Amino acid sequence: MAVTDEAIEKIKEMIVSGALRPGQRLPKEADLATDLGLSRNSLREAVKALSLMNILDVRQGDGTYVTSLESPLLLEALSFIVDFHRDDQVLEFLAVRRILEPAATALAAHRMGAAEVAELRELLGTSGPAEGIDKLIAADLEFHRRITAATGNRVLCSLLDSLSTPTMRARVWRGLTEPAAMERTLAEHAAILDAIEARDAEAARAWSTVHIANVERWLASVL
Repeated sequence: MAVTDEAIEKIKEMIVSGALRPGQRLPKEADLATDLGLSRNSLREAVKALSLMNILDVRQGDGTYVTSLESPLLLEALSFIVDFHRDDQVLEFLAVRRILEPAATALAAHRMGAAEVAELRELLGTSGPAEGIDKLIAADLEFHRRITAATGNRVLCSLLDSLSTPTMRARVWRGLTEPAAMERTLAEHAAILDAIEARDAEAARAWSTVHIANVERWLASVL
């Protein structure tokens, strides 16, 4: 094991075991290196790596702290990694969305309030084909984001938000090249929202599945 990897594992073990808690300041570098049997250089490199993953927070002039370790914060690193996807992996991201998003939509059917449904209805009313593809895609992202937020599950929100980035280009491409794609997207959004408003979780799940599967079908046909 490389010395930096060993240092990362030792700090990780301190956090997992509770020796270091969220928000707690790490001991001074020299003291911590001695306690862990590490060189100061390898410890420094480990701290840099863990700060990139939002596990540690290096504050100049103040020291290094364990972050809150809240799921949305930790999953920001996933968003960064996802940005490096290749175009031929988009179908795989869509397949994961098709697993997670219908479940989120079904849960939202139980939890979304009347005011939230009304706001989504207003969003749909201002995102017609005449608005252009850019505004439609922005409204599409916001539509799905609000539905996922209604689940109250921050991990699920963060995961699905991360998966939106690699599929956005495919949605733009589809909107520009497939006849009536924008109209079909809006119709599917309306069907999803109708099911949510009716508290019909299974219909909401089904329409969400159809919505994502249609993008998959189109993308598979042109790749």
